[in-house]
Amino acid sequence: MDYFPIFLKLQDADCLVVGGGDVALRKVRLLKAAGARLTVVAPEVTEELAMMAQRGELQWRAGLFTDDMVSGMRLVIAATDQRVVNQQVSQVAQQHNIPVNVVDDPEISTYITPAIIDRSPLVIAVSSGGSVPVLARLVRARLESIIPAGFGLLAAFSARFRERVKARFADVEARRTFWESVLEGPVAEAVMNGREAVACEEMEKRLASAEDSPSGAVYLVGAGPGNPDLLTFRALRLMQQADVVLHDKLVAPELLELVRRDAERIYVGKARANHTLPQEDINQLMVRLAKSGKRVLRLKGGDPFTFGRGGEEIETLAEHNIPFEVVPGITSANGAASYAGIPLTHRDHAQSVTFVTGHKKDGSIDLDWPALTRPDQTVVVYMGLTMAAELCAAFIAHGKPADTPAAVIEWATTPRQRTLSGTLQTLPTLISSYGVASPALIIVGSVVSLADKLAWFRRVENGPATMPDLQQK
Repeated sequence: MDYFPIFLKLQDADCLVVGGGDVALRKVRLLKAAGARLTVVAPEVTEELAMMAQRGELQWRAGLFTDDMVSGMRLVIAATDQRVVNQQVSQVAQQHNIPVNVVDDPEISTYITPAIIDRSPLVIAVSSGGSVPVLARLVRARLESIIPAGFGLLAAFSARFRERVKARFADVEARRTFWESVLEGPVAEAVMNGREAVACEEMEKRLASAEDSPSGAVYLVGAGPGNPDLLTFRALRLMQQADVVLHDKLVAPELLELVRRDAERIYVGKARANHTLPQEDINQLMVRLAKSGKRVLRLKGGDPFTFGRGGEEIETLAEHNIPFEVVPGITSANGAASYAGIPLTHRDHAQSVTFVTGHKKDGSIDLDWPALTRPDQTVVVYMGLTMAAELCAAFIAHGKPADTPAAVIEWATTPRQRTLSGTLQTLPTLISSYGVASPALIIVGSVVSLADKLAWFRRVENGPATMPDLQQK
């Protein structure tokens, strides 16, 4: 280890920055965030630094650096574009045993500034020892993407209960187990969602309870249309914390690989007229698991509230006083349309878009056809694959021209994606001829005509003439 990592308290401490350019400005911002009293030495400074000086946020000494300027300083940074000046600053600071950093010159620095992830009071520093600063920044970017902004709130919240938890659990191992259950459970989620009063109430219950077992909760998480890169940060974090995962076949296998390795996985898939578990049984299963103290992840393709029956499930959870959270996902319609190059709205084609399920609860297609056949709109049909022929015929019967463009997108956003483009008249034959299977969405409207030109992810197949070519691929 070439450098010993420390966190230096600079609140109300005098710090010196030599230099007035953009590099110096970046360092001033960091020191300012740490509460330092700043002096900037430079003949000229950026407009922002000058404004800071006018507001009294720092002292600007317009001129050249002199040796006496380091006197009384807690920290010194040299950020000029002249190495001779930087060397002089470093030499003088070291003579006074003051930590000094010369920007991008670790050889004449006594400390280096790491890449910082600020979730105050939680602060994470990443360093490459000054040898490859870009690598440190790349690592910081990776960490930024997986560490929620709410961790700062969680750290501050937990600090308030530290002594009480210590008094409640004399045994170190029991204390650690308790904190793990808090920091990865409903209390933490409530804090990071801004519901501090709820978190305090739950924390008081936990501390007063004679039982130390963690309380359960259910998280309805939208897994998006299939591509793991389209998950939200929050969805990924909950996937890696869950004790039990309930999923169906609309969740791509690649997404399940991101779930915590030791989590129990329960398949609750449903297909038309062939339900592995009826919906009510799924609802009750979530209740039982949560009451047993499990963190339950209900992982749904697309978005839980867009034909995902999320509303039905949280109604049951609310009736049983089970803590729950809904994490939205990119809808299957948005994902499929984007990856197929079919804009759902377009000034020349469609001024509105309608999402509709392909059949009702009783299996019929007795839908609001006057609304679905209005001109200048796009219609996205969920769960319409097995009824495609009946649906297309109904569109035509209710006044939609038979040559209206229509497409089906199978396994949207994944490497298996196929887009078949035709018309209301030809689409059922395309689906049958190509053996399209669920998950798939149907899009109806003139925007489909743009797919040939705008498809960027996978090429569009148009009609039976290209069938042999596709079947060979």
